Amino acid sequence: MNRFEYVRPTTIAAAVAAAEQPGSAYLAAGTNLLDLMKVGVARPERLIDITRLPGMNAITWSQDGGVRVGALVRNADLAYDARFQAAFPAIAEALLSGASPQLRNVATMAGNLLQRTRCPYFQDTASACNRRAAGSGCDARGGENRLHAVLGWSEHCIATHASDVCVPLAASDAVVEVQGPGGPREIAFEALHLLPGDTPHVETALRPGELIVAVRLPAEAAAVAPHARYLKVRERTSYAFAVVSAAAGLELEAGVVRTARVALGGVAAKPWRARAAEAILAGAEPSAEVFARAAEAALMDARPSGDNAFKIELARRTVVRVLEQALAGTPSVMPALPASPFAPSSGATHAA
Repeated sequence: MNRFEYVRPTTIAAAVAAAEQPGSAYLAAGTNLLDLMKVGVARPERLIDITRLPGMNAITWSQDGGVRVGALVRNADLAYDARFQAAFPAIAEALLSGASPQLRNVATMAGNLLQRTRCPYFQDTASACNRRAAGSGCDARGGENRLHAVLGWSEHCIATHASDVCVPLAASDAVVEVQGPGGPREIAFEALHLLPGDTPHVETALRPGELIVAVRLPAEAAAVAPHARYLKVRERTSYAFAVVSAAAGLELEAGVVRTARVALGGVAAKPWRARAAEAILAGAEPSAEVFARAAEAALMDARPSGDNAFKIELARRTVVRVLEQALAGTPSVMPALPASPFAPSSGATHAA
């Protein structure tokens, strides 16, 4: 780990001003950043501790039922907030599907949004990785790549985004509030994360020095709350990143889907909003056939990036399963996590 300067500003303005110095990085819980610093992937010259900034750890409700989640709100606090869990159950379920209880107690909303890929070639400084070092190449293309992207990848990068909570956020029309040297602005959640193209080292739409201060969810996204689920398929029962994940929400009226929200995780360098699937579901009577067509539409542009063709079919099945679970209704009590002593089985019900 390289030597670095540590500063702890007391205002957002002071934090943004400190970040204008090249080589700066914001630090909250550090559950991802510190790991990357230890292995030499991240080498900031200045760490700006934002954990004492005022007003960034609040959950604030608007009169219409929308909610603003401060960037420093902890995963566990948000997931177990009764009002939030009732309004946005798929997001709460996704938060509880990630990491361990200890990490959920410290990890923050903004940290979830900005976590880096878990591609092993990105985390190995001896490997070529265009995301870590622009123009160096992509060893994943000819290496161990069975868990890599099947949507939106390029010859320059086939990494996937690792977050759980970003998947239902992508389906919820969330808005990201940021503060930077140029003042405040908003970014549609779908536009925050970028596909690799020929610049995989540019991972988000954030400008230099910009700080995420909150995520805002519209009241309209809560319309699917009675029928909303998140499903994570992983290679071991707990404490693993998704091979494939999916979030789905259905707004039903007289036995017909009025609106649908569907997004996928573990399949691309960003959370993947499946609008083609939503279009098939809207106005249809929910059925196995309709769900299968929606799943086909969600993966219609998928193609293997290596030894991972299985992920395409797995993703289709995951979409069908999460739609079935959403149709059955949001549980009144959040389901026990896989491997929990309270789970009714070994976790098979969470597999696709």
